[in-house]
Amino acid sequence: MTQVTIQVGGMSCQGCVKGVTTALQAVPGVQAVNVTLTPGAATVDFDPQRTDAAALRQAVEAAGFDAA
Repeated sequence: MTQVTIQVGGMSCQGCVKGVTTALQAVPGVQAVNVTLTPGAATVDFDPQRTDAAALRQAVEAAGFDAA
C-alpha cells in the first residue's frame, strides 16, 4: 500500500469535500481517503499495482477541483 497527499484547490464547503472523496473512492485500487477542507488536501492510501498518483490527481480534476 502506498500513501500520497494531494493538495486540492477550489473546495469551499463540506459538499466539495464529499465530491472529492467520492471521486477518489471511485478510482480502482484506492483503499482509504481522507479529505480536509482546511487545508485543502486529500490523503489517499492506494495499491500501486492498480493506480498511481497521477490518476488520483486526474480524478480530483475531473470532479472540478485543482490538484497538485
